[in-house]
Amino acid sequence: MDIESLNRDIVSLWERRDSLTERDAAARDRVFDALELLDQGTLRVAEVAEDGEVVVHAWLKQAILLAFRLRGMTISEIGPFVYRDRLPLKRSYGSSGVRVVPGASARFGSYLGRGVTLMPSYVNIGAYVGDNTMVDTWATVGSCAQIGRNVHLSGGVGIGGVLEPPQASPVIIEDDAFIGSRAMVTEGARVGVGAVVGAGVILNPSIPVIDTETGEELGRGRVPPWSVAVSGTRMKSFPGGTFGLGCVLVIKRLAEGERHSKTVLNEILRDHGAAL
Repeated sequence: MDIESLNRDIVSLWERRDSLTERDAAARDRVFDALELLDQGTLRVAEVAEDGEVVVHAWLKQAILLAFRLRGMTISEIGPFVYRDRLPLKRSYGSSGVRVVPGASARFGSYLGRGVTLMPSYVNIGAYVGDNTMVDTWATVGSCAQIGRNVHLSGGVGIGGVLEPPQASPVIIEDDAFIGSRAMVTEGARVGVGAVVGAGVILNPSIPVIDTETGEELGRGRVPPWSVAVSGTRMKSFPGGTFGLGCVLVIKRLAEGERHSKTVLNEILRDHGAAL
């Protein structure tokens, strides 16, 4: 398929989106050509470039948004489950080597790499989940979120979706990261390669990330590669008094390439009153 031609067609449809309806079959087919490529992992909504910056392919987000306008509600039955939605569920798990436990679902237009395991969980359209990643029980991967290889999303983790505006960067979880139970990573936040995020951490672009060794603010909404991060509190004075505001604390740096031993990580986190 000619990707450049598809790109131009989607942008053209987006520019006249207000005039499109469910009756525009040719437009719908062209949009679903793009979604098919997302579903196969041939294309992805965003990726980390060689210089470390996130590149967002806004036209693919536009295709996703157009799909909701161009496809009507349909009812589908899979085993005992009945769904009514504008988009179908993902299928063909066997040929892709993905393990899907009952109660898990992924929407068409999301990509699941070989060796991915979905416990009862949910993966939304436009998301990319790399090879051998675990999406544990009640974890959610929001629309357009980009999850790397060998990642562990623990029970109840919430990875936020960033679909609009189309040019906005989605959540990025890089290879070999470990996200602890009930952590919430939202609004285009980023977790670096090999990083460990402790249980219950809330990470978004308004949350400062602070190095406990130096007191330096490392940025907002971004956990550095090969580091261990936990929830913290910083004090700030207001007219009505001094109050604690949330932050994320980097409490340890890992050796590059260091594998995650759950026992060792729990010991590190327990020393700081935290847990996986």
